[in-house]
Amino acid sequence: MKSEFMNSAEEMKDKLGPALCLAKWQQVSLHLPTGLNNSCYHPPLHAIDPAPLRDNPGALHNTEHKKQQRIMMLNGKKPTECSYCWNIEKHDQLSDRHYRSGEPWAAEYYDVIKHSKGDEDVVPSYVEVNFNNACNLKCSYCSPQFSSSWQQEVDRWGGYPTSTIHNDPSHFVGRNRPIPARADNPYVDAFWAWWPTLYPRLKHFRMTGGEPLMDKNTYKVFDYVLALPNPDLHLNVTSNFSVEEELFEKYLGYVKQLCNTNIEHFMQYVSLDTGNTTQAEYIRSGLCGTRLQNYVHRYLEEVPNRNSLTFIITMNNLSVSGIQTLLTYILNLREHHSSTYQRVWFDTPLLRTPSWQSLQILPEAYADKLEAVADWMKQHMETSDKPFRGFKDYEVQRMRRDIAWMREGTDNVEQKKADFYRFFSEHDRRRGTDFLFAFPEMKAFWEECQRCARS
Repeated sequence: MKSEFMNSAEEMKDKLGPALCLAKWQQVSLHLPTGLNNSCYHPPLHAIDPAPLRDNPGALHNTEHKKQQRIMMLNGKKPTECSYCWNIEKHDQLSDRHYRSGEPWAAEYYDVIKHSKGDEDVVPSYVEVNFNNACNLKCSYCSPQFSSSWQQEVDRWGGYPTSTIHNDPSHFVGRNRPIPARADNPYVDAFWAWWPTLYPRLKHFRMTGGEPLMDKNTYKVFDYVLALPNPDLHLNVTSNFSVEEELFEKYLGYVKQLCNTNIEHFMQYVSLDTGNTTQAEYIRSGLCGTRLQNYVHRYLEEVPNRNSLTFIITMNNLSVSGIQTLLTYILNLREHHSSTYQRVWFDTPLLRTPSWQSLQILPEAYADKLEAVADWMKQHMETSDKPFRGFKDYEVQRMRRDIAWMREGTDNVEQKKADFYRFFSEHDRRRGTDFLFAFPEMKAFWEECQRCARS
């Protein structure tokens, strides 16, 4: 049973040609604590010039850098910063360029974009924003730009002793150091100046972090939407679902109110990388697996209609062992909570940095394990007589594209393995953790990384 989502991506693939991506126009990720911007989470972040913002807050999205990338795409040239999708397409796989451009929030603008010059200002229909870096977790692949807990650690202990010092405090100075929530921030000011223009045009608005449940701006957005519900709006929040219960109660109360308005949909994103609780808590330091599962259960049980939940599974080399356990958990949630529509989703984006946590440095046997997972997913597909319960075609396709990228390999593998050992050895020393206790099945790989570090 081919999904509409897959059909739309395949149709858009033919229309886009070799280089065009509608997300470069219609989507933006805004990192307001540092004044940085990208069109989606794949290209590197680039700086927003604060000078035009006073007169034109839409310059948060329409930077000169981005306009140059748009012009390149319209001329059939592939911007280097979009290499994530070009690499996926080398393996004859659908990339996020096809999937995103095929979604309604982007596809309806195809003709306008195709016949544009590329230097026009655009009001996006899909906006992601993090207002500050306040976060209660220190995920192994994160940084002080997105986590105040990481900032506190490196301020105290310094960076990690990898070949290039990881999360070196000397890097997080000037505009690279997040502006504290209590300080004046011209980028946040510009956002709220832009908001009345932006809001009526939005199809998707997603708040990330940091941890949005800890941020006052999240509730300011909620209050605005409750006062003026937008029937076209998909309102989305990404959380670690590990905040204190009092804060979760406040948040859940707001979500219940929002889902009783006429907004189109509320999507709860939950970050979780493996189904093994010990391993999940190791990867995402500060996570409470029991609390997360309790909050997931409460959300799905207590929130009324107009909502769903998506797990964001960042595919890194510590995810492989427990990925099938997590997918089994997701299937069980689908069985219990999806009847008339799909309420439980997941995505498997690839982690590329830090490079020592990439799938590409793992031995071939790990790729074989993921192949077996993909085959298992294929055996548990959604069918027309049992909708919403099994896996979807594009979910299997995305897993296979991750495997294809993994098998492509990478350069400087021994150095990256050495950095893996150096990073997680220091991780264990600072945080009182034990890699081999959490990942006993990775002992041979750990010892190989240790040899690389000592050679």
